[in-house]
Amino acid sequence: MEKTSVIREKAIIRTSIIGISANVMLVIFKSVIGIAVNSIAVILDAVNNLTDVFSSVVTIAGTKLAGKEPTKKHPYGYGRVEYMSQLIVAAIILYAGISSAVESVKKIISPEKADYSTVSLIIISAAVVVKLLLGFYVRKKGKEVKSGTLEASGSDALFDAVISFSVLVSAVIYMVSGISLEAWVGAAISVFIVKSGLGMIGEAVDEMLGHREEGELTRSVKSVVSEEEGVHGVYDLLLHDYGPDRHLASVHIEVDDNLTAKQIDAMSRNIQKKVYEETSVILTAVGIYSRNTEDEQADQMKQEIRKLVMSHDGVIQFHGFFADTENKSVSFDIIIDFAQDRKKLYEHIYDDVSNKYPDFTIRITLDEDIAD
Repeated sequence: MEKTSVIREKAIIRTSIIGISANVMLVIFKSVIGIAVNSIAVILDAVNNLTDVFSSVVTIAGTKLAGKEPTKKHPYGYGRVEYMSQLIVAAIILYAGISSAVESVKKIISPEKADYSTVSLIIISAAVVVKLLLGFYVRKKGKEVKSGTLEASGSDALFDAVISFSVLVSAVIYMVSGISLEAWVGAAISVFIVKSGLGMIGEAVDEMLGHREEGELTRSVKSVVSEEEGVHGVYDLLLHDYGPDRHLASVHIEVDDNLTAKQIDAMSRNIQKKVYEETSVILTAVGIYSRNTEDEQADQMKQEIRKLVMSHDGVIQFHGFFADTENKSVSFDIIIDFAQDRKKLYEHIYDDVSNKYPDFTIRITLDEDIAD
């Protein structure tokens, strides 16, 4: 795990440094051109590249902090710092967009003529190519190391290429027809910068609040668990995200009711070991659902109750059933779609099962639909 995290950190930092170098070069060239030809669009494009430099610096700082070893105060590590750094990057981009919008409006009210040259157009064209190559490279690396900040930076670079291309088009139009679109292009650039910043803020907040985990990871964990001999079902996988590739989890497994504590303990430890080795997810707890194995009445009740529960629209899953026919009790879990009135449907199901088996104590747990 440590080795993987170190490789990931080095990849992010190396990619960010490449981004900083390319963007600093673009800022210098575009600033010189923008001032020389009196183009607000080119200057704002340079400002946009400057925010990319700050973004990469923040990415490096966030990655270094996220890689710190756990402490007594923060025993789960500092992985979530990456989400905070993503939020800071978004704030920088948003500020740049708003500032650009203000300057563009001023130029629309009080327009100034630009004076493009062939050299300036060549440099802007080169900037489009550089941004395209940089964008594809950074986004690819972001996906490889699962860095949301890098992916966002890569996508932003590709979008910058589109912005630079629009500046180039407006310059050509001005040189050919004399029609100046400078300020309007600058305003359009500002809108897109603001939109990009807001989108990144939304993604960062989404990560910090917690969200449904990607299906590939949850399916991988469940697949490993289900392969263990004696496991008849895998349910209630709960993943806690403490940064990219840093997950703690708990899960329920269904096993025969005649297994001993010694057998279950050995099974649980083996599951934890395999899950960590194959997915890097740390299983902190393996809960147990006991399955009736030698009670025909319980098996018949299970089939009838399953049919009754699943007949209701909105019920996604029925699991964890166990009937104690001697002491007259039944327990099981259900998962109800978030789109439903979950409380009302739960009460409806409870009443239906209670009416069908009035002599039994019914215990129904309403689980959350949190993983595929």
